[in-house]
Amino acid sequence: MHQAASLQFERVVNEFARWLAVPEDERSPAPAWWWGPAIAVRDAHQPMPGAWSCTLGLGDGSTFADGACLLLALFEDQTSLPWPDDFPRKAEREDDETRELHPQPSDDSAFQP
Repeated sequence: MHQAASLQFERVVNEFARWLAVPEDERSPAPAWWWGPAIAVRDAHQPMPGAWSCTLGLGDGSTFADGACLLLALFEDQTSLPWPDDFPRKAEREDDETRELHPQPSDDSAFQP
């Protein structure tokens, strides 16, 4: 497995621990930025470090693929994704407060006249 994939998955495992520490009714939905690292290791059948397995609630000898499967399963019934400031806990805001989507720069170079 590529070292970068392992490092990114380690980051996700650490974030998962922070997310899991939040009471379920206050916890944000699982963040979309976990998809990429999980998909990158979904076919890696190498054993994960024991601490990572424990953090994910998996048994000793669990593989990276097992961890990826657990993370991807979080998205199966999820109907929304958190805003970055809503992770790991839902941000408190007024019901009438709306979020503005700021315009993002675009790259129109692909659409030449």
